[in-house]
Amino acid sequence: MVASHLPPAADLTAVPLPRRPLDGATSGDDPVRRWYENELGWPTVPASAPESPVRLLLGLRFDVLDVPAQAGRAALRHLTEASPVALRGDRMRLLVAAGSAEELPGLLDWLEWGTLALDLRALGSGCVMRAPRPPEPAVGTPGEVPSGRPARPGPGAVASLVPPSLPEPGGFVPRPSPAEASGVTAGLRPHAPGRPGALQGAAVWLRPPEPGCEVEASLPTMSALGGDGSAPDLVRVVNTVATQCHRLRLRRARA
Repeated sequence: MVASHLPPAADLTAVPLPRRPLDGATSGDDPVRRWYENELGWPTVPASAPESPVRLLLGLRFDVLDVPAQAGRAALRHLTEASPVALRGDRMRLLVAAGSAEELPGLLDWLEWGTLALDLRALGSGCVMRAPRPPEPAVGTPGEVPSGRPARPGPGAVASLVPPSLPEPGGFVPRPSPAEASGVTAGLRPHAPGRPGALQGAAVWLRPPEPGCEVEASLPTMSALGGDGSAPDLVRVVNTVATQCHRLRLRRARA
């Protein structure tokens, strides 16, 4: 009887299993997205590519009022210090209460601005916003504070990054708060040459949100009209921004 020579059994333990991408490689390893989702509880939209910017999903926690930076500066006095405000180039993005985007057309009509073409828009449900980069200490850079909380922008953010607003009736010119009137803001890039108030690169926080705080309490809302004054009044914010947008429009027409 001839013995059959069978090949030795394959050692399955030596065969590597198919590699799966690590969970951190898809989202958890992105410090920007992790800061928004874990520290703030804000929903984000997954990036289509590793180099794609993180985007914030609007309409759930807040809406956004997108206005010229020069017009938005005048509205800052109607906000609280905790009201988040972002800046990108010559545009300012004021975070407002969720649902405000739907209220804006009727509010502009009520304020008698509805018939004019104004350079402002509200972004709400179904829209996204490119996420400003968190303040540097929040994303693990050298100098991170032990709590992980981002440092609020240093004094002078408004004065150095946003062109002054146009005078209001009676010659009143909106001014930044004393804390914003001096000094230099850390972590913000310099102006782009030839463009006053414009920033190079991505959006930045002019007034960043505070981790661990409910952002809704600091947002301008319609319900603040006639309230106890604890929340910013959306009507005042919109009326101020619309007034400034109209003046900018008239000035361009005369140029």
